[in-house]
Amino acid sequence: MSQPKGQHRREKRKVDGWVILDKPLGMTSTTAVAAVRRIFKAEKAGHAGTLDPLASGVLPIALGEATKTVPFVQDGRKIYRFTVRFGIETDTDDAEGKESAQSEKRPSREEILALLPAFTGTILQTPPQFSALKVGGERAYDLARDGETVELAPREIEIDSFSLVSMPDADHAEFEVECGKGTYVRSLARDMGRKLGCLGHVSVLRRTLVGDFPEDAAVNLVQLEQAGVDEASLHALLQPVAAGLQSLPAVKVSEPDAQRLVQGQPVFLRGRDAPVFEGPVSVSVHGALVALAEMEAGALHPRRIFNLPR
Repeated sequence: MSQPKGQHRREKRKVDGWVILDKPLGMTSTTAVAAVRRIFKAEKAGHAGTLDPLASGVLPIALGEATKTVPFVQDGRKIYRFTVRFGIETDTDDAEGKESAQSEKRPSREEILALLPAFTGTILQTPPQFSALKVGGERAYDLARDGETVELAPREIEIDSFSLVSMPDADHAEFEVECGKGTYVRSLARDMGRKLGCLGHVSVLRRTLVGDFPEDAAVNLVQLEQAGVDEASLHALLQPVAAGLQSLPAVKVSEPDAQRLVQGQPVFLRGRDAPVFEGPVSVSVHGALVALAEMEAGALHPRRIFNLPR
């Protein structure tokens, strides 16, 4: 028997907020988003920063109105814990790829520690050829899979800290790195291996922080599935939309000013409490998020409006 017309649409609900997922190994970020969206029966979903199937850890998933805040979370700092396997380079720079070169050399702890300062601060990095970056309108990984040699231009990235955590054996070393947007951990492993003269690739990768969302705030799919049988339990695992904007300055406005912003009109802030800075801000009224706005010359210019209950 076919489903009644519109039944699928009735199953979708307006759900607004963040799910901080602990993405399991072997799952794509797209599949993870689809699973969370299904569990919540959400109308709209997206994620803030792709994790490769080989990687596990923090994957912030935005539902409903939270999708409007994705760029701010995506641009936040990230922390990764990863293991480099020395002696082997692969075409993908991780354990999923084909071996492309070998070395008998293994680095000492002292050699690694001496190298890390060169990988800290603002550095140039060439992304892996197996990446989602576009080359002539095509994804680099599609071209690479077709056997083409992909030439990607080096880009500036920011590495805030880079530390050696442990060396369990001669073939492996575990690291922790805090970095900015656009950093490829696989490229770090590849470039370190080449500089050390021993080659290397990422064998284990876990993300422990994205923006304001730490590892200990993450829930896994099993927890979400179990909570899904009870709507209250499920929504208890949902973080508010504003959780993605904690790093932004917050501005409170009156109800009349909030209405002006909602209608797309700028609001001028005066008096000694008026902000003196410029740039993006989150705007709230009575504790409820109203808008993302740009502060310019004492005025709030609305950029994104939130349709949240007040």
